[in-house]
Amino acid sequence: MKICFYQRLAISLVAVFMLVMIACFYSTNELQKLTQQEAEQKLHIGLAEHLVRDNPLLKEGVYDYDALGNLFHSLMILGPNFEFYYLDPQGKILTYSAKPGKVKAKTVDIGPIKHLIGDNRSFPVEGDDPRQLGRHKIFSAAPVYNDDKLQGYLYVIIGGERYDSILASLKNSQSMREIAIFLVVGLMLLLVALLVMFKYFTTPLRRLSDDMEKVREADFHRDQVPRDLAVWNKNSHNEVDRLGCAFTDMLTHIDNQFEQLSKIDTQRRVLLADLSHDLRTPLASLQGYIETLALNGETLSKQDRDHFVDVSLKNAKNLKHLIDQIFELAYLEGGQVTLHQEPFPLGELLHDVAAKFALDAQNKNIQIRVIPNHFEYHVFADIGKLERVLTNLIANAIRHTPQKGKIDLAVAIHNDKLRVDIRDTGVGISDKEIAFIFDARYQASNTEKDTCSHAGLGLAICQKLMALLNSDLTVESKLGKGTCFSFELTLVNSNALAH
Repeated sequence: MKICFYQRLAISLVAVFMLVMIACFYSTNELQKLTQQEAEQKLHIGLAEHLVRDNPLLKEGVYDYDALGNLFHSLMILGPNFEFYYLDPQGKILTYSAKPGKVKAKTVDIGPIKHLIGDNRSFPVEGDDPRQLGRHKIFSAAPVYNDDKLQGYLYVIIGGERYDSILASLKNSQSMREIAIFLVVGLMLLLVALLVMFKYFTTPLRRLSDDMEKVREADFHRDQVPRDLAVWNKNSHNEVDRLGCAFTDMLTHIDNQFEQLSKIDTQRRVLLADLSHDLRTPLASLQGYIETLALNGETLSKQDRDHFVDVSLKNAKNLKHLIDQIFELAYLEGGQVTLHQEPFPLGELLHDVAAKFALDAQNKNIQIRVIPNHFEYHVFADIGKLERVLTNLIANAIRHTPQKGKIDLAVAIHNDKLRVDIRDTGVGISDKEIAFIFDARYQASNTEKDTCSHAGLGLAICQKLMALLNSDLTVESKLGKGTCFSFELTLVNSNALAH
């Protein structure tokens, strides 16, 4: 049988409550008993001493035990709370106030008597009860001397047998039963109140547990979870409410991650399919030309053979370029890239990259400028990764810029950083497509066609590289007027360079 959290708490509470109640009752009863004994013993501590000092039968020594027994009997009638015994120095009982046959013991331990008579008293002090073997009671005692010689002890039990019987009858009286019933009822009401409070405080936990069970049964799919989940107060100071809010937020986060993973998985499948097509195209062309050369190489003219070799080489280069991009994107997405950041002059890098594309730009009559043409700014970055970004962006700009266009590499200080803009006067990007240009495999509809095959991975690679350099790659574009890609780099001041 499964026991819920509230039932376990309730059972534990009842068990602990009963144990505490029993312990408190026992401790209170014992403490009350000790307090009462201490008070009575202190009140009657001098009783035996007064009797020895003031009574002729004890003052000068004891010679007539029968007369002393009668005296004890008379004193017991006057004070039924006391029992009187006369002991020899070794503790042997010589005479007493009780009826014959009532006294079971023949001797009394002298140790407690000497302790009480001595100076170092700690109350209550209990001695042997002659009426019942093994039982101890508080007492009063005094030594009896004869010519300065110890003859024995007067031993007075405080709270004798009659006192015990009266006390027992009082405990069984109607008033005591009513008090006991009142206490039990009060304690039971307190227990019920505690159980109600426990139920009130554990109800949110039970609701949260039920919600978790529903989510587990739905296999953590939010769309399959019933809509009757508890609503938690985010502004509450209650820990359970805050825990419920955290659980709801976690469920939403998990659901979003599931959706994102599903979307990424779909994108990967589409990407693999598209890349397979892009790889197959140059590979098929390469295979066709090589097979033609292998089968008909001897019958082809030198000009045809050279043409076939040039086309095959071009397809091989395109194929290598696509494979390199695929591997580069995979490394970036897998976080397997190591940065080597250092300060370096940005102007030199911009002029070097611009010079690398001088021939391609000249073929399309495109002007590439670095603005300003000369500057001394140093930045802190990975020069290899930054060169890769600039290479991709300038190659894109040349590919999408028509004849007699312009490409500017502009540098300016912005918010204590160095802002780099790559602006072109190309075909531009429409507002509908600009949000997707950093997605892998996406190619704008107005892309300039050329003889090279492109997988659409360049901008995705650039964005991930700039993220590694703690910068954002942004884009602004107007259709038919051009595009501007921008990013910011950490500026190194002259003092840092001097050190």
